[in-house]
Amino acid sequence: MENTINEIKKVSPTGRDLEGAGKQEYNITIYTENQVGLLNRIAIIFTRRKINIDSLNTSPSEIESIHRFNVVITESEEVVRKLTRQIEKQVEVLKVYYHTNEDVIWQELALYKVSTDVIAEKVSVERLLRENGARAVVIRKDYTVFETTGHREETDNLINILQPYGLIEFVRSARVAIIKDSEGFNSKLREFERLEPGEEVIENEYLNKGAKVFTM
Repeated sequence: MENTINEIKKVSPTGRDLEGAGKQEYNITIYTENQVGLLNRIAIIFTRRKINIDSLNTSPSEIESIHRFNVVITESEEVVRKLTRQIEKQVEVLKVYYHTNEDVIWQELALYKVSTDVIAEKVSVERLLRENGARAVVIRKDYTVFETTGHREETDNLINILQPYGLIEFVRSARVAIIKDSEGFNSKLREFERLEPGEEVIENEYLNKGAKVFTM
């Protein structure tokens, strides 16, 4: 029986047990054309596999008309590899990469709303905020909003610091990430544009001539 179990157990090409492989955070970078409805179709791929998205950010890329998705999930490498292959099958998707946190430079932005009276009365609160790299972005009589950027652990730590002083509100952005590899997808895409440039849009020669064109 033991031999039978070993025979059917999934292993990677390197011999690593895929089913028992530990999960970790992966950053999936997707380069796409800017098309309506694409985000929904990509999200469905994760939903069908019952994979929770920890963070999702979309933004323009360094190349005009090309958008960039950054999706963070906690999964095994084998699952992530299959996901990227499936996402690349979408017509508008140009390329998909996946990286561990060690392979990207990433940050998250966080906002904290604190009572202005508390900050005025307790100088230690302002000192704690400065020590954690926070800066005031809005100051009102009733509250002050502080902003900071960093990794999840850093922004979470500041929540714990401010809770005893009556933290009113907290919000954190999705992750933004830059791939450490110096080339990335930029050079490949620009080479593609050089070899196969898009056709210039030609103005319709029949525009404003409808009466003549359709007169019998």
